[in-house]
Amino acid sequence: MPSTNGKRYLTSTAVFFNEVVKLAISLTIALYEVSKTAPPSVPATSLFFSLTSAVFSGDSWKLAIPACLYTLANSLQYVALSNLQAAPFQVTYQLKLIATAIFSVILLNRSISLRRWGLLLLLLVGVGLVQMPISSSGDISLQEEAAAHHAFPRSLEEWKAAKLDRPNLHKRSATYEGIEEDMMTAFPRMNAVVGLLATLGACVASSLASVYFEKVLKDSAKSTSLWVRNVQLAVYSIFPALFIGVVFLDGEKIAANGFFGGYNWAVWSTVVTQAIGGIATSFCIGHAYRDAKNVATATSIFLTTLGSIWLFEFELTGNVRAAELFLERPSVVSNMC
Repeated sequence: MPSTNGKRYLTSTAVFFNEVVKLAISLTIALYEVSKTAPPSVPATSLFFSLTSAVFSGDSWKLAIPACLYTLANSLQYVALSNLQAAPFQVTYQLKLIATAIFSVILLNRSISLRRWGLLLLLLVGVGLVQMPISSSGDISLQEEAAAHHAFPRSLEEWKAAKLDRPNLHKRSATYEGIEEDMMTAFPRMNAVVGLLATLGACVASSLASVYFEKVLKDSAKSTSLWVRNVQLAVYSIFPALFIGVVFLDGEKIAANGFFGGYNWAVWSTVVTQAIGGIATSFCIGHAYRDAKNVATATSIFLTTLGSIWLFEFELTGNVRAAELFLERPSVVSNMC
């Protein structure tokens, strides 16, 4: 997405704040659940102590593994979306159905019929069709796209008018290197190979995390509220997001540009949406029926495509449309899970 005031947001800060939002929402509702079973005269400190005991007791340590995997998957999703259009990413991300099926057989001892394996292979072919035009085009530069629509200014007045139309472009020096750096900040280069690899990594990490989380829920001897489970996931996710991402990887950049440098409405919307989606995922694993989850998947693909066409002028190719028509049919997708 475009830079803000000559700065681009850092993925590590977005992932960390995503976990903070999830923790705040889950902690608030978990406290409300605890307060409903406690007498009215119980002080707030006792409620916090009861919730803390529930969060850090029993088999809560087992959720450290899926928490770290979810954090990794979130980071890879940001990398993928920085290098792929939204619609191809959404279609390619459905490869997690294949990874989920494999991990379900290994960890949950589920049996999958040959018919479902065949449908999963068809899904793999559909994703391959989507990636064909992307892999052949190589790197996609938004800078080149902008240059095709804007001529070089021929006068001082024309240059000033063009400068007003590009508030995100800040010239740091009169050298060609400085101008090129400014252009790369305003119009970042998209690498389809990096985007594809990040999407595949996110599929594997997210699928393994969801299957392992389901295994923990089924093997748990004590019934625990899903809101408490969400608090546990958020607590264990914050540590790798903070110390590995924010402090170790991007500490110097954050010190120079600030924690919220480059943030705009699109980044905030993505953070909040990711947080809500992460909470909803746990409820899908615990409660939702297969058909309900697959209808939601098909709807998300359809809405992502419409949003890409409307907001980013995404060109809907025949390969992408064919794959989406296949995935948007809940009757087909329901046989894959």
